Amino acid sequence: MLRCYCYCYLLAVLVMVHYCLMKTSCTAIMNTTIRKNIESDQSALLSLKSHITSDPHQILFRNWSSNATSSSVCDWIGVGCGSRRHRRVTALDISNMNLTGTIPPELGDLSFLDSIDISGNYFHGNLPEELFRFHRLKFMNLKFNNFSGAVPLGIGLLLELQHLSLDSNNFVGNIPVSIYNLSKLEYLNVQDNFLGGNIPEEIGNLYNLNYLSMESNQFTGSIPSSIFNISTLENVGFTNNSLTGSLPVDICKNLPNLVGLYLSANELNGQIPSSFSQCSKLQTLSLSQNKFVGRIPKEIGNVQLLEMLYLGGNYLEGEIPPEIGNLSNLELFSADNNQIIGSIPRELGNLTMLSMLYLHFNSLTGIIPPELYTLSNLELFKIRENKITGTIHRGIGNLTSLAYLDFAFNNFTGTIPQEICNLHSLEQIYLSFNKLNGSIPTGIFNMSTLAAIVLAFNPLLGNLPLAMGYALPNLELLDLSATNIGGVIPSSIANSSRLSRIALARAQFTGPIPDSLGDLSLLEVLLLFENNLKNEASSSELGFLTSLTKCKYLSSLELGKNPLNGILPASIGNFSNSLQTFDAASCKIMGRIPSEIGNMSNVLSLTLDNNQLTGFIPTTIKDLQTMQHLSLTQNNLKGTLEHFCNLPRLSELYLDQNQISGSILECFGNMTSLRQLSLGNNLLGSSIPRNFWNLKDLLVLNFSSNFLSGSLPQEIGNLKAATVIDMSMNRFWGDIPSTMGSLQNLLNLFLANNQLQGSIPDSFGNMLSLQFLDLSHNSLSGPIPKSLEALRYLKYFNVSFNKLKGEIPSGGPFQNFTSESFVSNDALCGDPKFHVPRCQTNAMHRSKVKKVLQIVYILLGVVVVVIMALALVFLRYRKKKRAQIGTHVLSIPTQDRISYFELQLATNGYNESNFLGSGSFGSVYKGILNDGRLVAVKVFNMQEEGALKSFEVECEVLCNLRHRNLVKVISSCSNQDFKALILQYMSNGNLEKWLYSHNYFLELMQRLDIMIDVANALHYLHHEYLIPVVHCDLKPSNVLIDEDMVGHVSDFGITKFLGEEESIVLTKTLATIGYIAPEYGSEGLVSTACDIYSYGIMLMEVFTRRRPSDEIFAGNLSLKSWVNESVPNAILQIIDANLLKPNEERFTLKLECLSSVMELALKCVSESPMERLGVKDILDSLKKIKLHLLQVK
Repeated sequence: MLRCYCYCYLLAVLVMVHYCLMKTSCTAIMNTTIRKNIESDQSALLSLKSHITSDPHQILFRNWSSNATSSSVCDWIGVGCGSRRHRRVTALDISNMNLTGTIPPELGDLSFLDSIDISGNYFHGNLPEELFRFHRLKFMNLKFNNFSGAVPLGIGLLLELQHLSLDSNNFVGNIPVSIYNLSKLEYLNVQDNFLGGNIPEEIGNLYNLNYLSMESNQFTGSIPSSIFNISTLENVGFTNNSLTGSLPVDICKNLPNLVGLYLSANELNGQIPSSFSQCSKLQTLSLSQNKFVGRIPKEIGNVQLLEMLYLGGNYLEGEIPPEIGNLSNLELFSADNNQIIGSIPRELGNLTMLSMLYLHFNSLTGIIPPELYTLSNLELFKIRENKITGTIHRGIGNLTSLAYLDFAFNNFTGTIPQEICNLHSLEQIYLSFNKLNGSIPTGIFNMSTLAAIVLAFNPLLGNLPLAMGYALPNLELLDLSATNIGGVIPSSIANSSRLSRIALARAQFTGPIPDSLGDLSLLEVLLLFENNLKNEASSSELGFLTSLTKCKYLSSLELGKNPLNGILPASIGNFSNSLQTFDAASCKIMGRIPSEIGNMSNVLSLTLDNNQLTGFIPTTIKDLQTMQHLSLTQNNLKGTLEHFCNLPRLSELYLDQNQISGSILECFGNMTSLRQLSLGNNLLGSSIPRNFWNLKDLLVLNFSSNFLSGSLPQEIGNLKAATVIDMSMNRFWGDIPSTMGSLQNLLNLFLANNQLQGSIPDSFGNMLSLQFLDLSHNSLSGPIPKSLEALRYLKYFNVSFNKLKGEIPSGGPFQNFTSESFVSNDALCGDPKFHVPRCQTNAMHRSKVKKVLQIVYILLGVVVVVIMALALVFLRYRKKKRAQIGTHVLSIPTQDRISYFELQLATNGYNESNFLGSGSFGSVYKGILNDGRLVAVKVFNMQEEGALKSFEVECEVLCNLRHRNLVKVISSCSNQDFKALILQYMSNGNLEKWLYSHNYFLELMQRLDIMIDVANALHYLHHEYLIPVVHCDLKPSNVLIDEDMVGHVSDFGITKFLGEEESIVLTKTLATIGYIAPEYGSEGLVSTACDIYSYGIMLMEVFTRRRPSDEIFAGNLSLKSWVNESVPNAILQIIDANLLKPNEERFTLKLECLSSVMELALKCVSESPMERLGVKDILDSLKKIKLHLLQVK
């Protein structure tokens, strides 16, 4: 028994020993396996660390280490491990550490990983395929990195994946179809990449999806219908792609949990489904920036939980449904940029939670409902560019949360309510382009929160508070342009130190420009043009410019049309490199252009036209290498063109009306950036280099009024882009190149006043865009091409004073032309309305040729005898006439006189019913001659002293001077006691009647045309007749108007002839008070300059509709001084109020033209005759003003 017991005991001991040995061995083996697995994970992580090139916070560098004595990998930052049994890495989170590097393939060895988050870093490169061996992975977040390449196909192997974020990277290509096999996926975000292609229907396989965002990619095609069957979806985002197609009519049928739908910025079309009312949980609906049409469905008003509604930027029409007012939770409503009409529903006042309301860029009308002024949570209220009317309600002061107010571009009237100053959160206010009047509430300038005040283009009044700058510390933008606000610009404005943009243009500001503006260190834009700002009286230099050179960010400085009256300082070269635009046109700047201007190295546009600059253009102008626009027009600058060749980017060069001399240089042919070149009215000579015509992109070319010569080459046809070519008033000769007919973009072509010969090219009929064609005053011959009938846009055509012959075309635009277009040619024929004979047929011509040949020889001898007899009579008469007036004598009238009795019959016994008017020496009656012609009979009152002389002078003038703008004499009637002239009848009376009769009105263009007609008449009298003729009594009553509204100068009763060697004569005969030149009235000195003075006064009268004798002109105030004080900044105060309305189209352009007319008038009425313009300069200026007015229609 005992032995047995011992054996048993021994056996038990052996079993126990064996068990212990076995257990120790297993534990060791298990520990060895675990150690190997964790070492593998550690190796994978260290491989990742080795691929990180930047660890700015030293997080992984210090914490992740392979040192055996260090803590376990499971204790590393960002690393999570599983249970103690497995002890493997199951989670990796190194998000938002600003790491830079790539992902190594070894990271795929983390086989137990179920969550990885490396978002918010700078990892780049492609994703390795090994990364998708994580078969346990449920969460993957790679967003906010720089990964690129395609999304790997292996991503479809992550079958356990529930959350996938690939957004905000640089992935390209299509999303692999395999991704749609991840049926457990609940969250998918691939937004902000460069993914594209169509979205396949297979996306519907993700039936557990509740969040889907594919926004800001390049997806095309339609939205798959299967998406709208994923009933678990709560948020769907496709914003900012190129998706097309329409939305399903029953879009909400299978989306009961939909909370947010984001489809903005695509190309979706069709109507917005009314079934959105079934999306009962919908809080955000974003459909803006698409192509949806139709009305806003009223059913949207049933989506009670809706907080955000974006409908802007579509083609929606109709009215805003009142049902929108039922959305009691709505915080944002956007319906801007549509075609919505009607008024704003008052029901929107029920939206008590509304904080943002966007209704701008529509066609809304009516007033703002008072109910809207109760929305105390409203922070943004934007209704700009609609047709809203009425006043701004005082209730606006109740919008106490308002930070942004934009009512610009509407039709608001009345004043700005004081209550607006109660909005203590207001940061930006935009009320420009309305009809608001009165003063700006002073409290606005005490609202310290304001960053932007924009009230431009309103007839607001008043001055700026002198201390305004102290109370506006946050102001960044101030725009009061095109208002009637005036006074001085407060120096305190510099205390608004954040100001970056100041626009006070086209207002009534006076006084100096404060030097303190230079203390605005952030100033970028300063617009002060068209005011009445002046220079400091203490200095001739424009010192404020020196101050502004301290503004290192200043990019645009526009000062034009201010009477600064100063000199440009040398410090102008100290402007910072940020300055791109400098405009000081029409500022009465004197002196030379400083050479330092060449330091403005980054300037793009430099405008100094219409000043009093003298001297030579500085050579440093060539240093402005970035300049694209340069205008020095209307100064007294000298120099040549060589320095402009060094400006490689120059696009627009305007040097008109200076004293530029020399020639057009060959280097201009290399200035391929030129688009507009205007060198008119200078002293340029020689011929144009042939390579100049290589500027194929030139749009506008003006060489007018120079001394250029040579023939026009065929290469002129290279200017295919040209819209305007003006080479008039030069010395070009030869034929007109036929290649000009290929200039199909040409709108205006002026070749007048040259020495061109040959025929008008038939190819001109191909210039189908042509609107203005002037070939007058040349030596062109042959017929007018019938091909010109194809120019259906041609408005102005002039071939007068040439040698043309043949039939005038009658079709196309020729139906609208008058005789003025064709006067003084050789043998034109056609429609009698052109004042030419009818054309003969060939048969008539042949029958008459024989008869003519038979009698020509007989008449030849008779003609010779008659000519000799007439010459003898003429010489005798001329000798007698010279003895009478002591000057050159013109030929006496030779027309058959009409008898006194015939005139009695024609005027019905000078009946009062035929009375037309009276003058200094007689009366004018309407008459009908025996042949049915309507005439005007001017009967001289022989009882008046000087009447006889007046009759003789008028006979002399009207019977010998021939011009389309002079009244034509038909005949005369003269005996001992009776003198009368029979004149062309003017059916529209005189200019005075059209100006001052209540039932007559002349439009701007009509007034301009009539004054051009008068100037043409003066040009003929002063320069084109044998000797200069001075009218001496120009005034509106002496300008008659025919049936075509063409002006004709009449009443030559006190006209003076200047001898060949005379430029001035003495007279005791005075003209009409108010129009007399100073030297004529005080000393009796008569010259052509006297007519210019009268013309200038009449120019002012015609456009102001104020006689020089008007009762308002008393004491030191005259029409001349009144205009002088108002130009250019108060032009609206003086022009005829009927000519220009503030709200009409092209208001600014018309105002500019009127300002130019008034400035021209002032140049005509200088005290010194020598300083007055010549009539040729007047004509040039008026024609350019007219052209500008026509081109902008």
